[in-house]
Amino acid sequence: MKIFAIGSETLSIALIKRIIEQKTSLTLSDTAAKSIQHCRDFLDQKMGKSDAPVYGINTGFGFLQNVKVSDDRLVDLQHNLLLSHACGTGDFVPKEIVKLMLLLKIQSLAYGNSGVSLETVNRLIDFYNQDILPVVYTQGSLGASGDLAPLSHLALPLIGEGEVWLNGERIKSTKALEKLGLKPLKLQSKEGLALINGTQFMAAYGVFILMKAQKLAAWADTIGALSADAFNCRIDPFKQDSHLIRPHRGQIHTAQKLMDLLSGSELIQQKDKQVQDPYSFRCMPQVHGASKDALNYVSSVFETEMNSVTDNPNIFPDTDEIISAGNFHGQPLALALDFLSIALAEWGSISERRIFQLISGQRGLPPFLVQEPGVNSGLMIPQYTAASIASENKQLCTPSSVDSIVSSNGQEDHVSMGANGAVKCLKVVNNLERILAIELMNSAQALNFRRPLKTSATLEKLWKSYREVVAEHLQDRFLAPDIEASLQFLRTYPLA
Repeated sequence: MKIFAIGSETLSIALIKRIIEQKTSLTLSDTAAKSIQHCRDFLDQKMGKSDAPVYGINTGFGFLQNVKVSDDRLVDLQHNLLLSHACGTGDFVPKEIVKLMLLLKIQSLAYGNSGVSLETVNRLIDFYNQDILPVVYTQGSLGASGDLAPLSHLALPLIGEGEVWLNGERIKSTKALEKLGLKPLKLQSKEGLALINGTQFMAAYGVFILMKAQKLAAWADTIGALSADAFNCRIDPFKQDSHLIRPHRGQIHTAQKLMDLLSGSELIQQKDKQVQDPYSFRCMPQVHGASKDALNYVSSVFETEMNSVTDNPNIFPDTDEIISAGNFHGQPLALALDFLSIALAEWGSISERRIFQLISGQRGLPPFLVQEPGVNSGLMIPQYTAASIASENKQLCTPSSVDSIVSSNGQEDHVSMGANGAVKCLKVVNNLERILAIELMNSAQALNFRRPLKTSATLEKLWKSYREVVAEHLQDRFLAPDIEASLQFLRTYPLA
């Protein structure tokens, strides 16, 4: 069994991807365990020496910050906090994202600036390792005072409240704990607040989307290259000279990738081609490249966030300070998620335009890529489907971060709405995947009409593997299964 020690190295998107794919279990590094214990000991000693109000530790929360809570009610304070803030509703958060929430919450608590006990962090690790996944809802967070509602649902099972997914079954947390021989925890001062303050809902969504987007970025280039060859496009727009004089990183990378994908193609080497190609083909380096640059920027934001402490207040044992500040505010993630949605939608938008060109009856290809058009509608309507999805993405790209609604009786007067941005960004990336699947169906069909000429060895191999799951379209048939099969092909085919 592979084991990763939290606190042993900086997290990255690539590292998290390996942890997930290799089904790695978690533990705490010695350094992280010592930091957590050191902070907890400091907090206990400090609060034992003074009864001065310290936000969230012996006071109420938000607008109730001025209500002092007696020492004998501090456990009740933290318990009630989780219950009162677990106000999520809507759809269930996907289990894969819930597991990422656990991982990122453990990471944030492991720095020793949050005041939680080792027992609490180790219980979260138990949940992660044993796939005890709390039931969390998509709606309820303003993305400002942390992801309060979803993180409350994430933490409820620690105290024997709420529900969890266990072995695919949705059950009461008390039942799950009994099955595994675990008892509910009694949270100490500050622990409830540390658990529900933070950005782990937004961050987990972002990490999940970024991992998927990185794969789809490669697919966009690969399918775009196949479409370009099937549409009898020129190779000139992908030559490096043009891109070195406008040296955006993503643009240069995409142009070289397209050149590599088309290397050795008989189709691309044909003479007497048209002078220019439509932008959706000719400008792939510029459009795909810009989205790649956006993806790289957003990745840097989330990699900073996943290695940060985002609850409040922050505790600094070595300088004898407890600072109430605003690290829970989701603004960095909210802006990045809106940017990411736009970048993803642009990949889908240009893909849909290539689909439109392929079925338009140009360059020796039959209308709608079918024999006997008229009797057969061919691939006419999959373009409708792609267009409707591309349009939905444009609507989803209205930024969430420009909105703010005052809450907590005016105490929380500027919020990021990053949680809404995260949920809709997941819809955008899933929509992109479907558009690319439809483009692959069209480009593979167009290639049939170019025989006996062949594309490059890489694309021929792709086409042959695809034809094993989606047959050539000879006459009208039920197409929804073909789209679904194309979608599954994108998820399973091993791109180089």
